[in-house]
Amino acid sequence: MSGELLISVIDDDESFRTALVGLVCSLGYEAQEFASAVEFINRGGERGCDCIITDFNMPGMSGLDLIQLLAGRSSTVPVIMVTGEGEPGLEARAVAGGAICLLMKPFEADALIGYLEVALKI
Repeated sequence: MSGELLISVIDDDESFRTALVGLVCSLGYEAQEFASAVEFINRGGERGCDCIITDFNMPGMSGLDLIQLLAGRSSTVPVIMVTGEGEPGLEARAVAGGAICLLMKPFEADALIGYLEVALKI
């Protein structure tokens, strides 16, 4: 794994976001964190980003809205979505929207690692 790969972590839950950034960094990746999809967009978070891990439900702009906005910009950055919601059909909506997967919080680190490898084609 390479520290040259940059993962953007977007989640409005600060403690979860901090833990996720720690996990990503422990795997040898670089990480940048954002408290919202709006902050990610406003700070140009997609520039140089190799993968996005985003919460599905956030105030202002959802993870699904973010994927749609990025698709409109012809972005090819892979997206892994996470959620604490158990709403039926949410995973299908996330994948249909362009996410690689939807992980239910709390999830095992190995599940995230596996999807990161798929996203980054390691």
